[in-house]
Amino acid sequence: MKRREFITLVGGSTVAWPFAAGAQQPAMPVIGFLNSRASGDDPHLLAAFRQGLKESGYVEGQNLTIEYRWAEDQYDRLPALAGDLVRRQVAVIAANGAAAHAARGATTAIPIVFVAGFDPVETGLVPSLSRPGGNVTGVSILDVELGPKRLELLHQLAPTARNIALLVNPSDPARAQMILRNMREAAQTLGLQLTVLNASTDHDLNTVIASLRQPGVDGLVIGGDPLFNSRTDQLGALCLRHALPAIYQLRSFAAAGGLASYGTSLTESYRLVGITAGRILKGEKPGDLPVQQATTVEFIINLKTAKTIGISVPLDLAGRADELIE
Repeated sequence: MKRREFITLVGGSTVAWPFAAGAQQPAMPVIGFLNSRASGDDPHLLAAFRQGLKESGYVEGQNLTIEYRWAEDQYDRLPALAGDLVRRQVAVIAANGAAAHAARGATTAIPIVFVAGFDPVETGLVPSLSRPGGNVTGVSILDVELGPKRLELLHQLAPTARNIALLVNPSDPARAQMILRNMREAAQTLGLQLTVLNASTDHDLNTVIASLRQPGVDGLVIGGDPLFNSRTDQLGALCLRHALPAIYQLRSFAAAGGLASYGTSLTESYRLVGITAGRILKGEKPGDLPVQQATTVEFIINLKTAKTIGISVPLDLAGRADELIE
């Protein structure tokens, strides 16, 4: 009900409103938050989601309840967790990446708001960005599409590197396949050899990065994935320790010792998801809300890391960077 309508009703003479003491109050709406991460990962993203809800007029614990379901980086748990939220009959499900596909597979009735670093049309989440229809809408960030540009930037930073490793998470096959297709085409165009590495656990990450000390691999591009997003400090430190030129999507990777980052802001995307969920709680239909696209991209270079691993950053490339970490 809109505020103007509320005022009109209260001013009317025929309205019976339960002002008496002890009158039953309407139950607070419940949102399901379905995420492939572990519960303690990336608290700033959860804070951004709550901020978006607040901007829409909803505050957890005051006029809203949030049911959290975390897959703890075990993607095969997502369908069961999504099913649990459906049985709970939540009003909206907010989901990231592979979690959005699990939610869509669990319900065609409950509204779903996603944040995804891949093409939601190509992967079947929605039929159209402008008119998604059905029960799904959300925020699409530039991630998979930026993989070729990351490879190009790494090649410019380390021009003698010919064999580049690509790290992907096979637990999300739809995203991994899109990344592989785009990157293989880009590597061929640049005349580079691409070595594909898989990691879906912390143990995998340590093993994979350590294996890159062997001769033959000259650099690393990390494919976007929630698991990797939650391990940027670990990944940046590992790449620095092994003197490996590497690039990823998030600034936190470069800040932790990675050579460079190139990508959009996940924090802003989660805020937009919160805003959209709030709009749906107020009565708007998800199918009528266009998928928003986060398109602002930042290029960060860690000059300290470059010096440590023996890379001389070209002046023109440094001039194009949005930030130089010294």
